[in-house]
Amino acid sequence: MSDENLPQVHLVRHGETAWSLSGQATGRTNIPLTKRGERDARELGTLLRGKSFLQVLTSPLQRAQRTAVLAGFGERAQHDPDLMEWDYGAYEGRRTAEIQSERPGWNLFNDGCPDGETLQAVSARAERVIDRVRASRGDVLVFAHRDILRVLAARWLDLPAADARRLYLDTAAHSTLGYHHDLDEPVIRLWNQAARIEALANLTVPK
Repeated sequence: MSDENLPQVHLVRHGETAWSLSGQATGRTNIPLTKRGERDARELGTLLRGKSFLQVLTSPLQRAQRTAVLAGFGERAQHDPDLMEWDYGAYEGRRTAEIQSERPGWNLFNDGCPDGETLQAVSARAERVIDRVRASRGDVLVFAHRDILRVLAARWLDLPAADARRLYLDTAAHSTLGYHHDLDEPVIRLWNQAARIEALANLTVPK
């Protein structure tokens, strides 16, 4: 079986929000997309057009749900609470620089958040999602958030959840997890494909 015929998991980070733009930690705050975020979500629909999915999953938070709707998959999307973003606890709405001014050297993956979720808890949620999508034996589309998707990708590769810090992920970005050779060799096939860049690349320039 060729690599292309093996099941794939397409990951989509939601479109831009006011807090993703300002760099504020956005865990469970149910913030909407910006106008640009909505436009980029529609471009994601163009990027994913023609692909067939056995299952479509989304975080229950509105920024992920709305991205799924605008991309054209709202009617099929099933809410999965395991796809919620990391609960940042007392650091919700704060910027990294502000936190590090109080806690020099602080790192989310090393130090976590007071009154928030541990890395182990986030990893356990990601692993439950992986178990479900692997059991489906078909292509799956997932709409969720930066850190849960990064952890999901690391665990897909059987890497420690803390290695997710090395995976940069933009808003309205599309990534693909899959396999090489067979189901015993999980890989990242595509990472951080930005919908807006693809849209610009496809524009016809007048002569």
